[in-house]
Amino acid sequence: MDDLNALAEEHLAAARASAHGRSAHLLLQQPPLRQTVIALTEGTALDEHNAPPAASLLVLRGSVRLTAASGDADLPAGTLHPIPRERHGLLALRDAAVLLTAVND
Repeated sequence: MDDLNALAEEHLAAARASAHGRSAHLLLQQPPLRQTVIALTEGTALDEHNAPPAASLLVLRGSVRLTAASGDADLPAGTLHPIPRERHGLLALRDAAVLLTAVND
């Protein structure tokens, strides 16, 4: 069993030490389910990309902005939010760690 709090702290530290300001860890891969912890330093973004058939984002630390054509959503720690089924991006408003849960075809 993995400790999400420990993983969030570990990957935030790794993101802060990275020139790219991010770190990720594939937590679970049981097709079609996939869960990944992603840490981003403030101001770091994941560029716009396609959405999987179903996904959600749980903000473990900090705050992020989920960007999409249908509207942006600012998400503080503790927020669970569905990923829109359209191209979207993610921006760290503060140093942040999130748990991305996705179901792929």
